[in-house]
Amino acid sequence: MPVLLLLLAVSVFLYLWLSRRNSTLTRSCRWRLDRRVAPDAWRCAACGATTRGREPRDCLRPVR
Repeated sequence: MPVLLLLLAVSVFLYLWLSRRNSTLTRSCRWRLDRRVAPDAWRCAACGATTRGREPRDCLRPVR
């Protein structure tokens, strides 16, 4: 039984680590495809940052 609990804990930790590693978005970044501007234009609904190409994985919020 302790081995199963240890295996469960390791697998949950590994899942959380892998899911966090694949994205650096902050909680407030919400990218939306804005086809009015261009077919590949993305705009953040939270801060208003814009970019072109594929969907961004990083927060592009301007530094204050």
